[in-house]
Amino acid sequence: MYNLVQGSEPGNPFHHKGIGNGYVLNFGDTRVYISGDTEAIPEMKSLKNITVAFVCMNPPRTMSTIEAAEAVKAFRPKIVYPYHYRGQNTQEFADALKSTPGVEVRLRKLEGEQ
Repeated sequence: MYNLVQGSEPGNPFHHKGIGNGYVLNFGDTRVYISGDTEAIPEMKSLKNITVAFVCMNPPRTMSTIEAAEAVKAFRPKIVYPYHYRGQNTQEFADALKSTPGVEVRLRKLEGEQ
């Protein structure tokens, strides 16, 4: 997990490559990806055989809903949950993935949400 573009100033990303982590956890045949605070990095887009993905979207330090959807289209997990989306429109993320076969978006309501 790291930033390619977003930062406090040019050349100073919010998250530097090699400092933070994203994780792929294997449980038998189930592979779970947890993105960490990141943009749509090449390592994410090249993931294979992900069963469940947890993808962050909280600009400016992470991806926008549309950038997150484009990243998910690249690696096509079977199920994806947006997380760390403080104030973002998760339905926009889900809508951007409606025409992506084989990817199920699961949205969760936070306490107090309608």
